[in-house]
Amino acid sequence: MLNEASAAAPDGLPFRLITLRNSAGMVVTLMDWGATLLSARVPLKDGSVREALLGCATPEHYLQQSAYLGASVGRYANRIAKSRFTLDGHTYTLTPSQGENQLHGGPEGFDKRRWLIERQNDDEVVFVLNSPDGDQGFPGNVHARAHFRLGDDNRLAIEYRATTDKPCPVNLTNHAYFNLDGDQSDVRNHTLQLLADAYLPVDEMGIPTDGLKNVERTSFDFRTPKTVAQDFLAEDDQRVVKGYDHAFLLQAKGDVSQPAAHLWSADKQLQMTVYTSAPALQFYSGNYLEGTPARGGKTYNAWQGLALESEFLPDSPNRPDFPQPDCFLLPGDVYVSLTEYHFIAQ
Repeated sequence: MLNEASAAAPDGLPFRLITLRNSAGMVVTLMDWGATLLSARVPLKDGSVREALLGCATPEHYLQQSAYLGASVGRYANRIAKSRFTLDGHTYTLTPSQGENQLHGGPEGFDKRRWLIERQNDDEVVFVLNSPDGDQGFPGNVHARAHFRLGDDNRLAIEYRATTDKPCPVNLTNHAYFNLDGDQSDVRNHTLQLLADAYLPVDEMGIPTDGLKNVERTSFDFRTPKTVAQDFLAEDDQRVVKGYDHAFLLQAKGDVSQPAAHLWSADKQLQMTVYTSAPALQFYSGNYLEGTPARGGKTYNAWQGLALESEFLPDSPNRPDFPQPDCFLLPGDVYVSLTEYHFIAQ
């Protein structure tokens, strides 16, 4: 189903809202501005329906927040240090968006664009976006596609594809925030299992400080399920960013049939399993959500939602030493990143 919101987006045209439904009663809402996930309502076993995503009261409220709630981010998700990289002997200077660094593709990244609706029906929508050569400092004309599909098993699949006519780093993800309790509760009471043997330490700006570190005997070991609160702020690697905001290199190594993470609500009535073809998940515990517009005229506090962003490791264009596939997309090749969020009522 497709609707138009009454308010106008920055380009003067109405926001276009899309609703996906499945036979199990799950309902997902999106908008074309930023190819953004607005809502994911999951039926529980007791007959109630639970909102699993953080979101704003109206489409226009999304323009008043800097948390990237539910947005499709690119060309390059996460951070590129000092807003530059070198390729084939040429140094490209990007538009910074967080201090001297570029975060999530720049100040006018893909989250701040109107994506065109290529097709949509009751259970899927495909958005497309053209990014011109030089956009936010990146080389090449990039054509991006975002395909959202809702299965009858309450599995929300997001597939990003991109092509380019010049070599360019590409790293697309969705920045959904989850709170499986369905209210503005402390997400640190959720139980998380991250199937990853290594994480990437960062400085206070989220830039990698060195190489990957083994999670064993650290607060970053989520290989066995534990609450986010259990080891929260237990080490300097967390304290420098007020909690978890780190990339984890996944055991699945891009195998979408293998789970990357499991998340359980505090009351254990709802579980979410994450599958992804990306090499890493950025686990962000919502450390800086304070003041972000929420539904019902409220605002979120810190730690009321968490993100599990599928992507390359941060600053990969400057770190060829990272043990993952090359983040540079070449002409003639197709970038593909598939992530599935599977919601399971307990």
